[in-house]
Amino acid sequence: MRRIVIAVSLLFFLQLNTAQADNLTLDDAVKKALDYNLSLKKNEIDLAASGYSEKNIWMELFPAINANASAGYRNSLFSQTTRDSGFNYSIGLGISLGLNAGIPFTIKSIKLAHQGNILKAEDARNQLSIQITKMYYSLVAEKNNLALLNEVFNLAQRQYTRSETLFRNGLVGEMSLTQSRLALENARYNLNTAQVAHNNNINEFLASLGITGGDFVLSDEIRIIRIEADAEALIKEYLPRRPDLVRANQEIERLLNAQQQTTIQSRAPSLSLSIDWSSSSFNPFSDSFSASARLSIPVDPWIPGTPRNQTITRASDSVDKAKLDLEIAENSAKTQIRSLAALLHNSWDSVRIARLSLEAAGRNYQLTEQAFNSGAVEALTLQDSRNNMANARQRLLQTELSYFNMILDLSSALNIDWKYLLQTYGVASE
Repeated sequence: MRRIVIAVSLLFFLQLNTAQADNLTLDDAVKKALDYNLSLKKNEIDLAASGYSEKNIWMELFPAINANASAGYRNSLFSQTTRDSGFNYSIGLGISLGLNAGIPFTIKSIKLAHQGNILKAEDARNQLSIQITKMYYSLVAEKNNLALLNEVFNLAQRQYTRSETLFRNGLVGEMSLTQSRLALENARYNLNTAQVAHNNNINEFLASLGITGGDFVLSDEIRIIRIEADAEALIKEYLPRRPDLVRANQEIERLLNAQQQTTIQSRAPSLSLSIDWSSSSFNPFSDSFSASARLSIPVDPWIPGTPRNQTITRASDSVDKAKLDLEIAENSAKTQIRSLAALLHNSWDSVRIARLSLEAAGRNYQLTEQAFNSGAVEALTLQDSRNNMANARQRLLQTELSYFNMILDLSSALNIDWKYLLQTYGVASE
């Protein structure tokens, strides 16, 4: 009896702490995760770097400028001449500019790289939001399961107290009392085990948000509705927006640009302009100035089999492979969307059946409890009925969570917000 009192006191203490904890909504959790996630910060660095390159894109035409200075000492080692001996100095300045027909393609490559980094960053944020949402509602399901196990514990505790009273009055046997006590111990063990697991999971979740201290309670609840949407209509409307397909198209464009760049840079003539000025004496002062222009016409890229000709051929092969990758990605995306739409359609029956099962199990427990109080059934029968009701509630929690995760997966596959998916394609359940 003393252990029962201690357990009840512990539960009351836990509930009191929960009541004083800060509420953590899903929107708050997603915002904290987006602000804290280190991978996103790395993407931001890449995005800033490519943005800086795009901002200064015309600097690709900026000439190379080199300044040089030197000082030295010169004298003969074995001969007696003193011609040009002593310390000498020189300074110089050189400017060179290389012009090639491939420069416009280089500029376009820089723009495409920045666009790719923008898409990569947006996709990473969307995927992290989906991941955090799944984790959040998984913890909500665990919290609801804890409430269920706590209720089962309270029922087992009341039943044990009732059985103990009936046993003292000689209305039930020792076996019935022992069964009630065993049910109580099992209920306490299940509750404590689930509580420890939930605490560990929520600590890991908070750590992923950058939260290392404080008490938080998840305030949002899982509320699902039936989704009915035509897979082919979804594919037609949303498939072109999928980040992986957009990236695949960008990759094709990048490779086409790289192919043209390689071809032009390898085969087109290039012009080099350079200006040099130098001074090697200050007393008396003397300097020199030179300017040159050089036109280079490549020949070997036009000859089949040469290394530079093979480079051009490989660039064309890369474009062909990228187009095949796009086709593979499109087929995979279509299959995924069709599969998820069909699963959502069929899985709603599982949710409906789980709800009906819980209703039946709850009613059966009420009738069994009434029968036990009147002495018509044994404590073991009542325990089985209570366990069936608990199992039915747990099945419903898991079924609803599974259905909700499929909604999240479909929203991710369509690259749309899951709340928009519910608003647009959700229907009233029967």
